[in-house]
Amino acid sequence: MTPPASTYRLQIRRTFTLDDAATTIDYLAALGVGAVYLSPVLQSTVGSDHGYDTTDPTRIDADRGGEQGWAALLAAARRSGLQVVVDIVPNHVGIGAAPQNPYWWDVLTYGRDSAYASWFDIDWSRPITLPVLGDDAVLSITDGKLTYYEHRFPLAPGSWREDEDPEAVHQRQHYRLLHYSRGDAELNYRRFFAVTSLAGVRQEDPAVFAATHERISRMVAEGVTGLRVDHPDGLVDPGQYQQRLADLAPGAWITVEKILEPGERLPDWPVAGTTGYDAMREVNGVFIDPEAEAEMTECYQRLTGDLATSAEHVERGKRMVVNNLLTAEVERIAALAPDVPQAGAAIAEVAVAFRVYRSYLPDGVADLDAALVLAEQRRPELASTLAALGPRMHDPANELARRLQQLSGATMAKGTEDTAFYRYARFVALNEVGSDPGEFGLGLDDFHALQTVRQRLQPASMTSLSTHDTKRGEDVRARLAVLAEIGPEWEHFATAFLARSAIRNRPFACLLAQTLIGTGPVERERLHAYAEKAMREASEETTWTAVDAEYEETVQAGIDLAYDDAALRDAWQRVLVLVEQPGWSNALGQKLVQLTMPGIPDVYQGTELWENSLVDPDNRRRVDFAVRSRMLGELSNAPAVDASGAAKLWVTATALRLRRDRPELFASYTPAEVSGPAAGHVIAYDRGGAITVATRLPIGLARAGGWRSTALQLDGRWTDALTGRGYEGPIPLADLLSALPVALLTR
Repeated sequence: MTPPASTYRLQIRRTFTLDDAATTIDYLAALGVGAVYLSPVLQSTVGSDHGYDTTDPTRIDADRGGEQGWAALLAAARRSGLQVVVDIVPNHVGIGAAPQNPYWWDVLTYGRDSAYASWFDIDWSRPITLPVLGDDAVLSITDGKLTYYEHRFPLAPGSWREDEDPEAVHQRQHYRLLHYSRGDAELNYRRFFAVTSLAGVRQEDPAVFAATHERISRMVAEGVTGLRVDHPDGLVDPGQYQQRLADLAPGAWITVEKILEPGERLPDWPVAGTTGYDAMREVNGVFIDPEAEAEMTECYQRLTGDLATSAEHVERGKRMVVNNLLTAEVERIAALAPDVPQAGAAIAEVAVAFRVYRSYLPDGVADLDAALVLAEQRRPELASTLAALGPRMHDPANELARRLQQLSGATMAKGTEDTAFYRYARFVALNEVGSDPGEFGLGLDDFHALQTVRQRLQPASMTSLSTHDTKRGEDVRARLAVLAEIGPEWEHFATAFLARSAIRNRPFACLLAQTLIGTGPVERERLHAYAEKAMREASEETTWTAVDAEYEETVQAGIDLAYDDAALRDAWQRVLVLVEQPGWSNALGQKLVQLTMPGIPDVYQGTELWENSLVDPDNRRRVDFAVRSRMLGELSNAPAVDASGAAKLWVTATALRLRRDRPELFASYTPAEVSGPAAGHVIAYDRGGAITVATRLPIGLARAGGWRSTALQLDGRWTDALTGRGYEGPIPLADLLSALPVALLTR
């Protein structure tokens, strides 16, 4: 395996096709990128903006450029010496538009007799349940298909006549159309999380694997050198899948979108590592002041009255998920133990109790045991049920154990990232995929220890700072980190916003107040869209399926007040002034650290300039590559740190080029020695000849009097690749960091 020096993630879609991507290759090469990293490119639902709803895994998406665009992209990458990495989606396919998925269409037509019945994880004890109907369930037969508004469904041969009652015909099919509200309780096919339009695929079947990976195999033959595996936790046996993928693509650089909880290790799979959420947690954490935790907690509790901990919010979110969203999955598992009373309750309780996403039996048995103990502590009346189910839960070959592992991952994801993270708003810079909002910041010693382990165990794992799944962009988090250093000023603005906005859910109002600081005064329609998604995901005052229009209007009016109310706008601007320059310092620091720490760094599209993205689809907005290319061409030395973002572009390009051109400088990891009164305000480490230096907690540094006599203890002569200045050690940090808050030294 030869991993790329770095990757650059591009979101391929109808408005930015593979042909468009091909035109960016020269810019990416100039930036210093090692590989272009593409979002899913196999055929997906027409109009899909993300591509994770594959409808035909055998061909390149026509809307995204098709085979011609694919060939153009490969040719451009080959000419510029860039590797190509592709995001693949093995767990599920899109079925929301049934006619577009020939395999699902065939199953709906022929039921268990379909040639593709083995592709899908369906309970065949009853017809396939399709929760698509509204209150006016009026069906018709049009052109030989059963229709409901825009929905089209096939009719089994010999099951209908033109003049027959459509409902009578419907009752003879291999499927049943249900009211949309019945899906979470009555669905009988495995899905992705709680998304009924994404049907799980049985990759455990070798024939299914072969059929769904034929085009991927050809991609590798055509020159793809890396594969990013989406959501492996949904598979029955992720380890088995990874081995088959490694056999299909020998020598490929394979990473998995595996969310690791703090302290969790990746199972022994034949992969290079994860897609980097664990690294993101570490980089974010080291730029947050752990000593501010008590002050921020007390402030949040005063503002909102929310006395619950992060862990309590997570438990509530997970419990809501198993009781409301994943009830069909729980009952399907419980049906495997009809002899055990209260099996469903016990299974749900164990899923809630898992501290990690899932076990991979026999790996992770300790996490299963801990979940069983916690479940019994929380629900002692289920002790006998848990004891009866325990042996089955521990058996890797038992279907109950296999399905429980899939359930616990979905419970964690939906209950934590998509629920609790929108409810608990003590400090939303920590409410990020793969992070624990209960862990407030990360000390320098802990950061160095984690990087030492990463260098030893997974030096080719991907590292990330922003992705298409992050709740807020990297620079939004960098700005929010400043709030931990300006507690009183933050509380003054938050108090004003909560008072004037009249949003009755005060924790959610606190989340919005922080969002306003993190993004600054962006286009208000973006904040309106974000607020709608966030409050419906929180599922407290309003939900996707039970909208409280009055509450939502109040929330949106609160956002408008921040723009339109003079006093509130002034309070907002006062905090933004305080946050701006320290936020830039944090953004440059975390960028340089992520680009030079152990692992293979990924740059998410557009983040080489300042960025203020929020959760998808906001973070998939079109990127102006022409502007970036022009700016890069005009840079010849370190620019000023200002609103243009040129300084971030310069730091990004310098680090990427050094990693590409001199990989021998990044072969180890050793904390650098710093002495002096401000040593706690610098992250410094030696990668084997390249030394990274980054400022942390800049407001605290200024309050303490700056760097003073603090120095980097080095011998010999060194050059800062960012400024071109030469130094002879020891190096005073006041000199080294006088132009930029970061430095990248080489001998």
